[in-house]
Amino acid sequence: MATVIEGGDRPWLCVLAGRAGTGKTTLAQALARATGACCLRVDAVETALGRVQDHVGAAGYAVVHELAVSNLLLGHDVVVDAVHPVPASRAGWAGTASRAGARLVVLETVLPDEREHRRRVETRAADIPGHRVPTWDDVQADGWVAWDVDRDGPRTVIDTTTRAAALRDALAALPRR
Repeated sequence: MATVIEGGDRPWLCVLAGRAGTGKTTLAQALARATGACCLRVDAVETALGRVQDHVGAAGYAVVHELAVSNLLLGHDVVVDAVHPVPASRAGWAGTASRAGARLVVLETVLPDEREHRRRVETRAADIPGHRVPTWDDVQADGWVAWDVDRDGPRTVIDTTTRAAALRDALAALPRR
């Protein structure tokens, strides 16, 4: 059973969601630097799992949920960086936060300019050995399911057109400690 820390002393869990190439990783890293939060990246876990098994499936998300809980229970704020393309991948974060007595914030990154989105996808290089970054065709066929607040829960939309504005808006969405 988690020890619940009362009020503003409770750690927060910030879950980033958004299509590939919209700036989730850049924003997650900036948030971690600005706040001192632990940053958990599903791509890193999935890439590592892919080195030792043929099918990763939902395992990467399951591992990150548990890593988040263990860090939150230590009192660390946590940023999770993952696409969360479908409702099943978005489910469970409220339970994860609750298990650790943490406050939950969900941010969806968007990049309204399709040309800029495509440019970012096409010029992106893998920063994890063995990680395959998606192509523009992959992004177009990714099966992204539009967010539905009734189904997926509340979230704050963050426009990532500029890094500074995205970070400012994301920081403003975080609970105060």
